[in-house]
Amino acid sequence: MKKITLSFLLMILSFSFSYGCDICGCGVGNNYLGILPEFQKHIIGFRFRYNSLRTHLGVGGVTSYLTNTESYATGELWGGWNLHQNLRLMFTLPYSFNSRENATTSIQKNGLGDMSLQLYYALIQQRKTLHHHLFVQSLWVGTGIKLPTGQYNPADKNSSTQSTNLFQLGTGSTDFTMNMMYDARLQDAGINISANYKINTTNAYGYQYGNKFSTTAQLYYKFKIANQLTLAPNSGIQYENSNLDTDQNFSVDVSGGKLLLGTVGVEANIKKIALGANWQTALTQNLANGFVKANNRIMMHVALMF
Repeated sequence: MKKITLSFLLMILSFSFSYGCDICGCGVGNNYLGILPEFQKHIIGFRFRYNSLRTHLGVGGVTSYLTNTESYATGELWGGWNLHQNLRLMFTLPYSFNSRENATTSIQKNGLGDMSLQLYYALIQQRKTLHHHLFVQSLWVGTGIKLPTGQYNPADKNSSTQSTNLFQLGTGSTDFTMNMMYDARLQDAGINISANYKINTTNAYGYQYGNKFSTTAQLYYKFKIANQLTLAPNSGIQYENSNLDTDQNFSVDVSGGKLLLGTVGVEANIKKIALGANWQTALTQNLANGFVKANNRIMMHVALMF
């Protein structure tokens, strides 16, 4: 049986990996990648994600003519190289199609997002027999950098009072991540646990998005079909916690928050091709003091391993 090592990237990419809009994983921020396939040397792929949210909500989530519906569709080119048996380099380059609508206006914003680079090191890569069953586990830790390749427009932050400053293609700042992924599989049943902490810096306009912690736990089971196709349905939860943003060193009240999501998806491997899809829905949330509500998210991907 072929060894499967599962790892994740953020920031995305996030998602992502995609970074920024850190209170809810929308806009220029979503580092959820799901379960990535194992590759021996190189992998290159394309990932599509769609997120949406509502802003300018009143007490109890009441909508008004000021309420915005914001949608973020992002296509990401991503890839990875195994530089050594225990060393892996990955990148993400997003392109976003953003839209914002309310009762009186409709705005679109398209363009390149923030590129990210991640370097991972394998602390554990183990494969053994446990009670006559194959047991595989791996632990990857890493660090990364997100570059300000996406456009940040300070005028969008000031376009209305109590702006959440989410409607951006990039954060305008160079940011850093610390990452961990643990995967354990007994025969065909496994669990994947990942954690990510993102440290944001202040951009040239004096704005700093709040640091963000996110963690994901997923259960999966692999089905092998005719020795050609492997299907791995999975489900789990994701938790995100973001600090308040700061603007000119003053805290921004309509930012930060907590979000708990349920996830369900499926991954498939056909020889050197990997593809999959994932759906996420909010179970509980308190974003920007109730000023923002995150809607469902979807992600689809395809990759070539060589």
